[in-house]
Amino acid sequence: MTGNGVTRTVEPAGKRALRAAWRGALDLHGAFTARRRPGAPKLYYAGARAGSIGGPLVKVQRLQQAFPEHRLDYNLVYTLSNAPYLSRHALRRLKRRGVPIVTNQNGVFYAAWYGGDWRAKNAEMAHAYHLADHVFWQSEFCRACADRFLGERAGPGEILYNAVDTKHFSPAGTRPDRPLTFLVTGKFGGDLFYRIDATLAGLAAARDAGLDAHLRIAGWMAPSVSSRTTDRIANLGLSNCVDVTGPYDQTNAPNVYRSADAYIMLKHNDPCPNTVLEALACGLPIVYSASGGVPELVGDTAGIGLPCAEDFERPHWPGADAVGDAMIAIAERKTEYGAAARERAIARFDIGHWVGRHRRIFTELLERTS
Repeated sequence: MTGNGVTRTVEPAGKRALRAAWRGALDLHGAFTARRRPGAPKLYYAGARAGSIGGPLVKVQRLQQAFPEHRLDYNLVYTLSNAPYLSRHALRRLKRRGVPIVTNQNGVFYAAWYGGDWRAKNAEMAHAYHLADHVFWQSEFCRACADRFLGERAGPGEILYNAVDTKHFSPAGTRPDRPLTFLVTGKFGGDLFYRIDATLAGLAAARDAGLDAHLRIAGWMAPSVSSRTTDRIANLGLSNCVDVTGPYDQTNAPNVYRSADAYIMLKHNDPCPNTVLEALACGLPIVYSASGGVPELVGDTAGIGLPCAEDFERPHWPGADAVGDAMIAIAERKTEYGAAARERAIARFDIGHWVGRHRRIFTELLERTS
C-alpha cells in the first residue's frame, strides 16, 4: 500500500519465473531463425500475444490483421515495451544478422504504480528501446517518460498514437430513452480501484446537485476491487443508478460504449489508452484526468480535462466536486462534445493511417537492409 491507500502492482514470483522461462525459449528460437531476408514485411512479434482483452493483446491483434505473424521465416521483429521478452543477447543477435527491429514504446515503470524493482524493469525494457532501428512512441507523454526513465534515444522514431477501427466502433443510431449514462471501462487491479472510487464520488456529487445521471462500469475486476466497489456503491446510496456489467471483448465492445452517453477516464498518467479512442469513435464525450497522454487524445473540443499533478511517486485523481461539475457540464453540451469526439477519432486515430504508417516504415527498413 502507498501512503494514500493505493495498492501498487507487484509481479508475482510465479509470473517472473514463467517470464524467464519464456525468454529462454525465445532466445533459443532466435538462435536458429534470425537472419536477413528480403521481400515484403514478414513480422515476428517477439513472444507478444494477440487477444481481445487488454491493451497490448488488442494492439498485437490489430497489427496481425494487417501483418500476420511469421515465426520462422520473418524478416522484421516488432517488439512492445509492455512485453519485453527478448534479452539483450537476442536483440544484439538480430542486429548482427541484419534483421530490422521496430519497437512500440508505451509506458514505463515507476514508483507510483509499481511496487517492485521498477529500475530493474526499466533497464530490461531499455534494451529494445535503444537497439531498435525505429521507435513508435504512443504519445508525447510516452516519449518524455522514455527519455526520463530509459535514457534519451539516439536513433530515429516518431509519435504514432494507438488506433481504432472507426467503422467497427461507431455511434449508436438511435438513443434509447434512459437517464444520462456515464461509462467507465478497463481492467481493474487493486492499484486502480481509485478510478472507480473517484468516479462514484463524482456521480454522487452530480446527483446531489440535481443531475439525473447513471453509471455503468464494465471490465474485469480483481475480487478485492469487486467487493470494494459493491460496498462503495451501497455507502454512497447509488445502488439504483450504477450497473456493474463485467468483462467484455473487442467483438461486443462497441455495444458497451453505445450503452452510454459519456465516458470517464480518471486513471493517473495513462500513456495512450485504447479505451479512450474507442469511446471517442463511438461519439462519447470524455471526462478525464488531465495527466499522461489522455489530453493529447481528447484535445480541447471532445471533453473536459480535470487538473491533476504529473507525479511519478504517487497517483493523483480529481476530487468528487470537480468530477461532478464536469459531469454536469458534459450533460449541458453532450451533443456538441459527442460530435467533436467522433470527428476527432476519424481524423486522427483511424486504423487506416496507423497501419499505413507501419507499412511505410517496415518497407523502408527492409529496403535499407536488403
